Amino acid sequence: MSKKRSAEKTVRDIRRATRRHYSAEEKIRVVLEGLRGEDSIAELCRREGINSNVYYRWSKEFLDHAVKQREPIQRLYSALSIISDIHSGQSITINDIKNRIDS
Repeated sequence: MSKKRSAEKTVRDIRRATRRHYSAEEKIRVVLEGLRGEDSIAELCRREGINSNVYYRWSKEFLDHAVKQREPIQRLYSALSIISDIHSGQSITINDIKNRIDS
């Protein structure tokens, strides 16, 4: 029985060690692709190799960060403007988003 547990622990340790770590820019790129709505969130997550719960956590973090950067009304307009631009097909870079949030 202890051999089975040690084998299971070894497998868990290997999975943890080989887990992919995403940079902030990669997370923002994935969230923006999801907001564009060209593909379903499920398809996007399959393509990126992430669980949909991870996508939704990232999108919540993204929007929460945007909200913390502005006064309440300004935050709402900023987030809506970004989402509107994305849905209208405008090309938006990560720097554009950072500039909008920081200004």
